[in-house]
Parts: sequence; C-alpha cells; structure tokens
Amino acid sequence: VDEAKRGIEDGVLGIASALEYGGVVYGGGSIEVELARGIREYSEKVGGKEQLAINAFADALETIPRILAESAGKDAIEMLVNMKSEHEKGKKWIGVNVFKGELEDMKELGVVEPTKVKLQAISSATEVAEMILRIDDTIIAGKLEKSGGKGETPSGGEGGEY
Repeated sequence: VDEAKRGIEDGVLGIASALEYGGVVYGGGSIEVELARGIREYSEKVGGKEQLAINAFADALETIPRILAESAGKDAIEMLVNMKSEHEKGKKWIGVNVFKGELEDMKELGVVEPTKVKLQAISSATEVAEMILRIDDTIIAGKLEKSGGKGETPSGGEGGEY
C-alpha cells in the first residue's frame, strides 16, 4: 500500500513539474542516448584532452539506459549497442521497455519524464563531477608542491610543473 501511495504521489508531482516547467522528454534512456550521440559529434570538433573529457561525459549519460537494461534482466552492453544503432538510423526515441526487456519507441508508448526533473538530474550529476575534479586537482597540486614541482601523476607517470 505504501509503495502504491508513493508511486501515485511521484506521478502527481511529475505531472505538476511538467506543467510548471512546460514540457516532457521521452524516457527509457532514449534522451540520454540521443544527448550522448550529439555530445560525441561535438567532441569530434574539439580534439585533444578536451575531446576525451567530453566523450567521458557522453559515456556517463549512457549509464541510465545501461541500468534500465540490467533492471530488465538484459545484457546492458548489447542493449546499449542496439539502442545506439537505432538512434544512428534516426529513431531517436528508441528506449528500454523495462517491462518487456525490449527496445521500443518511447514516444509511441507514451513513456515520458518531466523536462525539469531530467535537466536537474543532469545538472546535479555534472556539478558533482566538477567537484570531484577540483578535489583531484587540489590533491595533485599539493603533491607536486611538496615534491618541488615533480611528482607522480594519478596514472603513475612522472609529473611536471602544475
């Protein structure tokens, strides 16, 4: 009973959020795969270390469809590869139907999420990643300072001046 009540409350809050913010996006991991695809296209124009960081962000977005596939009892990697293939063909709303364990068109199924909630989740995850990177930079800078500008980098190699 409590689970059903929570589900109804979440649904009502989701609808209220969608109405307040003015929109929804299709679920099932479809929006994350589509965002990751666009981000990877952009990364090709950047190059260098920045390209690696941008691609890592795209990889992180694909965590959602992988988790959905695992929850459906499917091979997450295989399902993600198939999903990406469908998106490359222009089927941008293909996502994971966790009830059937299949890829389906989320637009046709009417599987949606409030845009506000999705934006907040991506924004929060990005902020956490930035904080972790800043902490890493601070730790590395401290180690380099103690060693007189040379030290071991996180990858195990020799570091230079920071």
